[in-house]
Amino acid sequence: MMGSRASAERAHTTVPTHSDKMSLPLSRSEVFGQLRKELHDDTAFHQSDVHIFIIMGASGDLAKKKIYPTLWWLFRDGLLPEQTYFVGFARSDLTVDAIRIACMPYMKVVDNEAERLAAFFSRNSYISGKYVEESSFSDLNTHLLSLPGGAEANRLFYLALPPSVYHDVTKNIKHQCMSTKGWNRVIVEKPFGRDLQSSEELSSHLSSLFTEEQIYRIDHYLGKEMVQNLMVLRFGNRIFGPIWNRDSVACVVLTFKEPFGTQGRGGYFDDFGIIRDVMQNHLLQMLSLVAMEKPASTSSDDVRDEKVKVLKCIEPVTLSDVVLGQYVGDPDGEGEAKLGYLDDKTVPKGSTQATFATAVLYVKNERWDGVPFILRCGKALNERKAEVRLQFTDVPGDIFSSQCRRNELVVRVQPNEAIYAKMMSKKPGVYFSPEETELDLTYHSRYRDVKLPDAYERLILDVFCGSQMHFVRSDELREAWRIFTPLLHQIESEKTPPIKYKYGSRGPAEADELVQKVGFRYEGTYKWVNPHKL
Repeated sequence: MMGSRASAERAHTTVPTHSDKMSLPLSRSEVFGQLRKELHDDTAFHQSDVHIFIIMGASGDLAKKKIYPTLWWLFRDGLLPEQTYFVGFARSDLTVDAIRIACMPYMKVVDNEAERLAAFFSRNSYISGKYVEESSFSDLNTHLLSLPGGAEANRLFYLALPPSVYHDVTKNIKHQCMSTKGWNRVIVEKPFGRDLQSSEELSSHLSSLFTEEQIYRIDHYLGKEMVQNLMVLRFGNRIFGPIWNRDSVACVVLTFKEPFGTQGRGGYFDDFGIIRDVMQNHLLQMLSLVAMEKPASTSSDDVRDEKVKVLKCIEPVTLSDVVLGQYVGDPDGEGEAKLGYLDDKTVPKGSTQATFATAVLYVKNERWDGVPFILRCGKALNERKAEVRLQFTDVPGDIFSSQCRRNELVVRVQPNEAIYAKMMSKKPGVYFSPEETELDLTYHSRYRDVKLPDAYERLILDVFCGSQMHFVRSDELREAWRIFTPLLHQIESEKTPPIKYKYGSRGPAEADELVQKVGFRYEGTYKWVNPHKL
């Protein structure tokens, strides 16, 4: 979409690299020492301390599909502190064995890891209780104290729960389960409210119980390798600094596409919609990393200070700068592709909820004034892709008779992580004419032996280390909701009808018209050639 290559174009042939020394195993203490150095964190940390990781909502999908598998991978690779215990808490009457069975399809265990897996689950326990009852949390605290070293352990609480129970759970954690000798950290999953008011109410509630340093609002996109790479790309390379501004950049496109629909979970999705689900958080987070000024350091607060400054320069988005869409079934498709959003039996009849949105935002400061930031996301589209694309302005004084196309710098977040620059080069041979080519850093080729961590792996490890750089601060959240709340309220009050688009398409044609109107140029002539194909 919009000048991108097809997914197959990124499937490079594996070639030898110079990354042999990049995969040498480190000891647990070396891993934590390196992380602390990178994070510039002065908080006292001892990887030999006892840590207890409590999964609130241990019986839910998030726990079994993401949290438990992530903890297993970290434990398997020796990345967690030596004495770490895991405690599940939920209303269901479960056993550790039942949790193990439920999680196994997602844990990617190979044959020679059986002994290590057994060691992991030997560190697990489970307590059943009610979220609204203090006595249940008193029982949980008694159990935590009974674990080896539990009286002095650090405690990490992961709220893998629906927001409706956040108030009761956090209040009971504060009053019944806080460690008195170790530190306490609470990980909160999105959605962080539905609009500015509800988000502020939740933030006010959390701040009445915990300090900001104890609250970790997790947006898993901030744990993605290429999202984290944006800072190094921008501030670790001299070549980009002078052109990263309104003088050279024509527009910035931030894209999130999924090739599947709601898959029977439309009831949940319909309550939030694509703007709340993707645009207000994932895409806006990427925008702030692309647009922010250089922070004083890589410390958590310095980085987040600059992200907040960017968001403050963005006015609330208006409906005139937005295209909304809702997918319909493809009569020629197979399986789910035949079904439209309204065919999902869990979706309310006649719903006007958007499954696609394109919005144009402007950062009104000296660096970016007048440059459109195009946020584009949707379900049931033609491919799976998340990327940041900077399109640069035309070369002034054209001497090649309009044969040159605009340069682009693309950071592919998923799939097939890559950074590539589209540029002009002389066509080989006797001709003297330019053609489009690329400078290409595709991770599967360059770092073929390096396993990129899952986003949750890096983020949960950050919580153990005490780094909040990749977590959302309360003032950052406030500004994000300020930008989108008026639009969301208008759409819901007016029941703005979304434009229909076919399952598996690029989305509504009106979205392409909008981005072209604000300055994005799609030539459609670029052809990628695999440089590693023999």
